[in-house]
Amino acid sequence: MFRFARKNIDNLSDDELLDLYQEKGDIQIAGILFDRYVHLVYGVCLKYLKDREGSKDAVMQIFEKIIIELKSREVHHFKSWLYAVSKNYCLMELRKKRTTLEISNLAENNDEFIMESPMEMNPIEEHLNNDKLKKCLEELASEQKRCIELFYYKEKCYKEISEITKYDVKKVKSYMQNGKRNLKNCMEK
Repeated sequence: MFRFARKNIDNLSDDELLDLYQEKGDIQIAGILFDRYVHLVYGVCLKYLKDREGSKDAVMQIFEKIIIELKSREVHHFKSWLYAVSKNYCLMELRKKRTTLEISNLAENNDEFIMESPMEMNPIEEHLNNDKLKKCLEELASEQKRCIELFYYKEKCYKEISEITKYDVKKVKSYMQNGKRNLKNCMEK
């Protein structure tokens, strides 16, 4: 591991620290950069999760996530990027909790409920604010686009999408699957 004099690194800009971290891979450098905005990350987590201890855990998880992502991702505005990563992390956590809660509540009531697992969501979730994804979204059939927007951007489950769009739940599932496949193909071009 490389060691640097803290006073020399503290004076570097975010971009300089990013470049140095990508070059050296020293977690200490990422830690210094993250520490500049840890209050922002904690605030975002507290806003969405509404739980102090859960927010503290989320801050640590986000740090672990960014030290991996920063090794290969080109980031131009670290503060904005970190805010988006933090917000998306919290939304995913809320979605996981909501899904678990709704499934357990519906299981008690024996209602039909369809929701994708987090594993199926990740490919699109990671690119929600990506310009290429937005462009690809515009190329989808209108039914696919509407279902995907309701699911990912408005956080609706299949049953709610069915009620909003008046599409049968099976059609919603089909539009989602086809839309995700088409988005994936478009993103890989």
